[in-house]
Amino acid sequence: MAKQTIITIGREYGSGGREIGSKLAQKMGLTYYDKELLVLAAKESGIAQELFEHNDEMPVNSLLYSLSVHPYSAGNLAGMQNMPLTQKMFLAIFEVIQKIAQKEDCVIVGRCADYALRDYPDCLNVFVHAPLPYRIERVCKRNGLDMYEAKERILRTDKKRASYYNSYSDRKWGSLQSYHLSFDSSLLGVDGSVALIQHFVQSRL
Repeated sequence: MAKQTIITIGREYGSGGREIGSKLAQKMGLTYYDKELLVLAAKESGIAQELFEHNDEMPVNSLLYSLSVHPYSAGNLAGMQNMPLTQKMFLAIFEVIQKIAQKEDCVIVGRCADYALRDYPDCLNVFVHAPLPYRIERVCKRNGLDMYEAKERILRTDKKRASYYNSYSDRKWGSLQSYHLSFDSSLLGVDGSVALIQHFVQSRL
């Protein structure tokens, strides 16, 4: 059976992970998923797309996290009317990720995709990080913020992403043990990072 090419990308805010994932997908001829996951999850679940966008990668409240959410499997949305909305939305995204991986080669950014696809042997999990000053500079240029505003946004977003990942998986966000490949994008830039991941994928194949 031919190997699939499924790449998940976790990223620190401002490290360029989204841009790297998009360019990688384009260069390798893979389908790219980021915010697209929210659109598909809304359509599949019947929950308003605006709610997915507003709660994107939001951690679940620990008091509401009384239900065991490990392991997940397709079809769990049925009969969960009493589940907190955040969990329903996570399950919807989780199931969309699995359905995508079953039908096509792809690059998926964020949203615990590596955990959702932990039983997929052809899945390569990447984490992109970079020093804080490098990320501050990127965010200032990209979003038109001053250094203080950029730093605050970076710290706030990273905290949110870590809480989301750590709440819904049995792994730790950013930990080396959670990924096959982890690297500092400031050393390579976007194009160099794309080339690194592509070389890694081809070496595995």
